[in-house]
Amino acid sequence: MGGVAIGGNSPVRIQSMTNTDTADIGATVTQVVALAKAGSELVRITVNNEAAAMAVPEIRAGLEAAEFGAVPLIGDFHYNGHLLLRKFPKCAQALDKYRINPGNVGSGELHEKNFAVMIAAAVEYMKPVRIGVNWGSVDQELLTKMMEENGGCDNGITAESGGKIPRGAPKSDAEVLREALVESALTSARRAESLGLPANKIILSVKTSDVQEVIATYEMLASRCDYALHLGLTEAGMGARGLISSAAALAVLLQRGIGDTIRFSLTPAPGATMALEQDTRTQEVEACQLLLQTMGLRQFRPLVTSCPGCGRTSSDRFQHLAKEVNAHLAQRMPEWQTSHPKAVGLKVAVMGCTVNGPGEAQHADIALSLPGKSEEPIATVFVQGKLLKTLRGESLGKEFISLIDDYVATHC
Repeated sequence: MGGVAIGGNSPVRIQSMTNTDTADIGATVTQVVALAKAGSELVRITVNNEAAAMAVPEIRAGLEAAEFGAVPLIGDFHYNGHLLLRKFPKCAQALDKYRINPGNVGSGELHEKNFAVMIAAAVEYMKPVRIGVNWGSVDQELLTKMMEENGGCDNGITAESGGKIPRGAPKSDAEVLREALVESALTSARRAESLGLPANKIILSVKTSDVQEVIATYEMLASRCDYALHLGLTEAGMGARGLISSAAALAVLLQRGIGDTIRFSLTPAPGATMALEQDTRTQEVEACQLLLQTMGLRQFRPLVTSCPGCGRTSSDRFQHLAKEVNAHLAQRMPEWQTSHPKAVGLKVAVMGCTVNGPGEAQHADIALSLPGKSEEPIATVFVQGKLLKTLRGESLGKEFISLIDDYVATHC
């Protein structure tokens, strides 16, 4: 997709989506740049009307002027994508991928016709397509048919003896919906291939907003195909709920080797300003990075291990120090990515007392253990599990950060 490889042996990619009015070219370019700077490797934008479609080439030009022209753009189409892609070829060409929801491209003969028009554009401009099926907009004709077929499955069949052998009990509505999501995705993918779109230009997703359903549905889909898969909850929610539910579902799937791109779809706080909405969007990206890194799948930045504190900790000093260390590492990483690329894998520990401090130091590259209530008021520094020195006084935080910089300079 653009210059970004997806699937196969490629790393799991991070995707996000703007929430600006796409017709507002300046705002959309600004948000795409912010997401890309945060680490989003793919960015999706809404293409819902003619104004948005006309803006897409200008957005691409704006990104190029800002030196972010390599950021792959996904066009999100619902209901009228067949019209927009045909009427605005510059839009079709400027995008790097199209997202199609088969439940929102019409019904009956119109469904087949409209879907074919969109796939024809993808073939003409050599663009990959994500066929994204959501439980809130699944193909109703398909779902109704499957529900009716399921309703008759306990009627029994006649045996040779003349009696009836009961069939299995009907599946639950949730199970049928799961089957419908998977069948819709696979039927659409096979249809796209029959229209000339290569299999290696097809990405599938089957999203719900329920953690267990997401896991079960993607497991079913992965067992039945070899297409690249995009993971996510369709509406994850706000704040901690959205973060935790997304991480819970995606971690299980990633651990099982399922998924090629991921997104946390978080709800912005109500009444948020544009700046706060930008922060929420970049938080999506940071959450994806942390998930992949804590699972050992990718490395993006140094990780800081810090304790929660307890009755042994003498003050909140270690909390402030952990925050300062995290902020310092975030500030230095843009430079270190070029000058000291191995710094992305740096492990730092900041502990509040000596109960677990030395033990955590065994697993960190550089660690600091602050004194507890009944312990001598000194802080010990460990490098690669060995005691380096002790620090005292109000400046120990600055000294420890300086030691981190020294470690990066000499080891990364």
